[in-house]
Amino acid sequence: MELRVTESTETELSIEIAGEDHTFMNVLKGALLEHDDVSAATYDVNPEQSGGQTEPILTIKTEGADPLEALEGAAVDVREKAYDFQDAFEAAA
Repeated sequence: MELRVTESTETELSIEIAGEDHTFMNVLKGALLEHDDVSAATYDVNPEQSGGQTEPILTIKTEGADPLEALEGAAVDVREKAYDFQDAFEAAA
């Protein structure tokens, strides 16, 4: 996975996440929106409307929090949920 910051301010971050699709982007966006300090989280993967961009770009807006820290927290949440699912699956098998 390759990440490239395309815009960054104190309360907004846009980051290109190469090699990912709607599946991962929706999970990450959902995890971000569960955080109280995140006011908006969206992504775009439509190259026709994005001037030829082909990799998804995630945009995070926060209310007073560092958006990079919010992204890190959401990534940790996704990892923990994946491990919880794996444990539940193995216990059920």
